[in-house]
Amino acid sequence: MRTAASPQLLALLPIDRTARVPLHRQVYDGLRRAILEGQLRPGQRVPSTRELASDLGVSRLPVLTAYEQLRHEGYIDGRIGSGTYISAALPDDALRPVRVAASAPRSMSVPSRSTPTWPARSRASSSSRAAVQRRVSLRAVPRPRNDGGLRPFRVSLPALDAFPHALWARLVARHAHRLPLMHMAYGDPAGVGVLRAAIAEHLRGARGVRCEAEQVLITSGSQAALRLCAAVLVARGDRVAVEEPGYLGARVALRTAGAELVPVPVDDEGIDVTVLGAWSRRRRPSVRAVYVTPSHQYPLGIAMSAARRLALLEWAVRHEAWVLEDDYDSEYRYVSRPLAALQGMDVHERVIYIGTFSKVLFPALRVGYLVVPSALRDRFVEAREALDLFSPTLYQLALADFLRDGHFARHLRRMRAVYLRRREALLNGLARHCDALLTVLNADAGLHVSTLLRDDIDDTRVVARMASRGLTATALSPCYATRVRRSGLLLGFGGSDERAIAGATRVLRDVLRES
Repeated sequence: MRTAASPQLLALLPIDRTARVPLHRQVYDGLRRAILEGQLRPGQRVPSTRELASDLGVSRLPVLTAYEQLRHEGYIDGRIGSGTYISAALPDDALRPVRVAASAPRSMSVPSRSTPTWPARSRASSSSRAAVQRRVSLRAVPRPRNDGGLRPFRVSLPALDAFPHALWARLVARHAHRLPLMHMAYGDPAGVGVLRAAIAEHLRGARGVRCEAEQVLITSGSQAALRLCAAVLVARGDRVAVEEPGYLGARVALRTAGAELVPVPVDDEGIDVTVLGAWSRRRRPSVRAVYVTPSHQYPLGIAMSAARRLALLEWAVRHEAWVLEDDYDSEYRYVSRPLAALQGMDVHERVIYIGTFSKVLFPALRVGYLVVPSALRDRFVEAREALDLFSPTLYQLALADFLRDGHFARHLRRMRAVYLRRREALLNGLARHCDALLTVLNADAGLHVSTLLRDDIDDTRVVARMASRGLTATALSPCYATRVRRSGLLLGFGGSDERAIAGATRVLRDVLRES
């Protein structure tokens, strides 16, 4: 019996023969979007290729090609003698496109370094329903929240496939089996003492940080550390300088505390302290604090020069301001030895150092930390307790063993070699497939490569197209707070092996050509 496509399904598949997007891609995008939005449910039967082609008024070949791609990716199943159905177990059914309504307020969710928010863009138009549907599909960018973003080019995702799972399981099990009663009760807001001591020892030797265990506070990742800094140091109306371009998550955390943000441009030596100083002299009240990523500037990847670091510390002392140093992925550097932390140069205790294990171990660990000046410790501990009492104890104990027994240092050495290979795979793939389409800006350190597109290319739309092709990247332009923006892509290479990265660069080439 013939199963004609429903009017609702046909409305989801607006075919535009004048568009540059091939017909098979239009059919594929429409069906995939309908599946991910729940308009086509698991187990639901869909029309045959012949029937759908007839209802859409197209040849059968584009529909066959779209169905084949959907079947290959696990969205649909063909049953012999029965028909074609939406798969019961979808490959990424946690994805939900963000619906953009004309009157909807902007989301206040905190973006991570790997999940930016894109500004809504409205266009006055009297075009057809098909054109409107295409614009909505590009603005409704899927956000890979619940699948962990296990796709090529996800920024800040480490090599989870190379993590020592068995070793970690033994350490966690060892403490879980004999967890003392004191560690089952309410814990220290600053964190478990053995972990704070282990972190302090690591930071002194590996990052050149001046600290003792008493100055270390455990948080639930670096984003929680940023919010804690904002709660302690910033009052409503205080001015806080941020890098331009910079990390969106830091801006959200600081705005939450009521800060007025002051974007300060970044050049090839880092944040421009001359501009910062001039701004401080002209305005009152002066800047209360400045947020920086000196070892690997996010998003451009620049390392702050020694002269610029000294100038920034001098500015902080002169204006009695605080420096928030986010050292988010400084362990990995490919053109020289890792750079020492800015905090280690600070003899006046004006720097609050922020670190995390999300990039060097795995994000779901949710362990970050702060190193605070001794004079601020009590205020930070009180604020930490008010935030959520204390962090879970079990992972802290296991992580302390991981550091103290030398596993962490060995893991870092192994991962540097892994990331070097993956970085080379990405650079080679970009040179081979995308050389005329984008420009590599920086690939010296960290887990992502910064690239630039032509200024007339909308990088947020490119990211949307990439998402529809199974790639997760970050657009550069939303990292700017001012109207002067550069178009580009941040391409993570940590979470995918060399073969996946090579294939992803070919897909990226196709997307950029379409753009």
